[in-house]
Amino acid sequence: MTVSPAPPSNPYLVLASAIVLPGSGHVVLGLPARGLQFLFFMVILGWVTTKVAPPDASFVGGHAGGFLIYALSILDAYRIARVRYTIWAHRSRADGDRAGSGTKADM
Repeated sequence: MTVSPAPPSNPYLVLASAIVLPGSGHVVLGLPARGLQFLFFMVILGWVTTKVAPPDASFVGGHAGGFLIYALSILDAYRIARVRYTIWAHRSRADGDRAGSGTKADM
């Protein structure tokens, strides 16, 4: 009797979490250090772009580096969750196929 592993986090839940709070998608995935790294670079690049941007730049333009890292963080968390979920689904389906493959040979 084989025990199938527990399903990984739902990719859409990870995506929603990453959108609401930067770095939290990685925490949901069990990668808090990676989420903290993204958060750190988001703050640093947001600060750098405020110093480099012209004085008449909008808020988004003034913090463009931070928003870039924020967007990359969202994509990264979703990609990791999606890959984990797809691998889990493929393995669980493959286990089901292997279990049923011996029945035709017995006929």
